Amino acid sequence: MTADEQIPVVLAAHGTQEPSGPVTIEAVAAALSERLGGRRVEVGYLDVIEPTVGQTLAALGSTAVVVPLLLAPGYHVDVDLPAVAAEHDHPVERTASVGPDPRIVDAVLERLVEAGYQQGDAIVLGAAGSSSPRSAEATARTVAELALRTGARVLAAYASASRPSPAEAVAQLRAEGHERVALATYLLAPGLFSERMRAAGADVVSEPIGATPALLDVIVDRITAVEAAQPVG
Repeated sequence: MTADEQIPVVLAAHGTQEPSGPVTIEAVAAALSERLGGRRVEVGYLDVIEPTVGQTLAALGSTAVVVPLLLAPGYHVDVDLPAVAAEHDHPVERTASVGPDPRIVDAVLERLVEAGYQQGDAIVLGAAGSSSPRSAEATARTVAELALRTGARVLAAYASASRPSPAEAVAQLRAEGHERVALATYLLAPGLFSERMRAAGADVVSEPIGATPALLDVIVDRITAVEAAQPVG
């Protein structure tokens, strides 16, 4: 099957008014298209900016595979995307969210080392946050994986919806006696939430994950899994 014959992919991403955020997401889409041999990959946003996922699907006017470009399941995965898919005039298959996944932890650690992480630093895993229990459980799995990899004290923090906040988590680790605290930004792209990570007072703050090979590996596997289980078209 040629790239033109393959079902288009739509990446469903968080929106942000920070210009570098959509630039990063579009870079992921471009890299994914190249990785998939030129397959059509479009972007739709779940909040804040357009095009929305629904608008992107409408513009395609065809069947599609939607990948939630999210690091944990939650309201968007469980409620928003099923509703959008149901309103589309053509079949839509939805993959699992890209996180949690051990390969994403690989990318988080890579970014953390780039930022200056040192063995022995306590770590805050700075996530977007959600009121969904499934999201909290997924973040807890990532915290456990990161602690196993580093041997460090790792504490989750959330930019919205849940506590502790990034600043509160940093303060807690300092109160526990940790001299250095590194904040691992558990976000895919820059935006308001990554600004909250930088303002949390950690000694080291990593950049968002971005269009890393590990992320692309996960996305490809998510697409392959859903198409093997239930071909779209």
